[in-house]
Amino acid sequence: MNPVDKSLWTEKDTGELTRLLSAVVSDCVRKDFPEGLSEAQRQRLHTELFTSLREETVLDARRVVRRFQEEENRQRKQAEKKRRKQSMADETVQRLSLQQRLQHMVLFSCTLILIVTGLPIKFHDAPAAEFIIRFLGGPGVTRWLHRFGAIGLTLVGLYHLWYCMAFEEGRKNFALLIPKLQDAKDAGQQIGYFLGFKKERPLFGRFSYIEKFDYWAVYWGMVVMITSGYLLWFMERAINQFGKVAYDIAREAHSDEGLLATLAIIIWHFYNVHFNPKKFPGSLTWWHGRIPVEEFREDHPLEYEEWLSAQKLEEGLELPSETASEPAEAVSLESPGGKTA
Repeated sequence: MNPVDKSLWTEKDTGELTRLLSAVVSDCVRKDFPEGLSEAQRQRLHTELFTSLREETVLDARRVVRRFQEEENRQRKQAEKKRRKQSMADETVQRLSLQQRLQHMVLFSCTLILIVTGLPIKFHDAPAAEFIIRFLGGPGVTRWLHRFGAIGLTLVGLYHLWYCMAFEEGRKNFALLIPKLQDAKDAGQQIGYFLGFKKERPLFGRFSYIEKFDYWAVYWGMVVMITSGYLLWFMERAINQFGKVAYDIAREAHSDEGLLATLAIIIWHFYNVHFNPKKFPGSLTWWHGRIPVEEFREDHPLEYEEWLSAQKLEEGLELPSETASEPAEAVSLESPGGKTA
């Protein structure tokens, strides 16, 4: 047995404890000690009293030390977990290339312009609609702002089609975004997990069914909104070319699809990307294109495993150099955005 550290337990501590125990035991004996005992009975009780005090003191000391160790270990684990979590959060993975980020910025900027200038027209009787139109400069200004947003939306849509065909990165991501039967299975398993019928959540690769829904909803919305919008913009030509029925259909489709797109963005997209408790008050991936490694591992475990294997393979094949030990700010997952076919 290791000797007691003198700084932890000194002779003064032992003497103080002896005096405290002596006072407590003397008081108990004085109150509860039975009368009329023989000398042999007194001696036996005396022996049992000393034995009990020794055993209880040892047990209490061990209990205190064990409780102290458990508390220290718990605090150490919490501190280590917090440090590891902070370290993981500091490490980022490049998920979106500059190409993708610029397209997204143009897309959401034009979409916000179209929403702010379009909804007041649909709900023109609402007091808020009149306020928004006046605040933006009147009907003449909002009309041209809306058309400016429409032109921007059209251009970014056409550019994205070219990007998906001409760039290796675009072709690769487009192929991964095509819905598959596995997406339906993943959605069913996710719902079952939320309801308690499944023990595990589905494992996602680069794009989950939620992200695919987002992507193709934008495709569908752009087709409807751009087509119907230009029919409304060039009303006379549209009526002469396709008839009044086509114009009426375009007007209803443009109005209802605009409202649907707004609700989908606010309720579906904003929640998953910004208002989700894990990401609140918002994700800045749209700006710098990076996500924390911990988030990457949790949300895209299949892609994370591929990335981890690639990292280990790259480290194994990497030749020693003076710059090899310098940590990178972010590890890139993207394909070369500027490489065309």
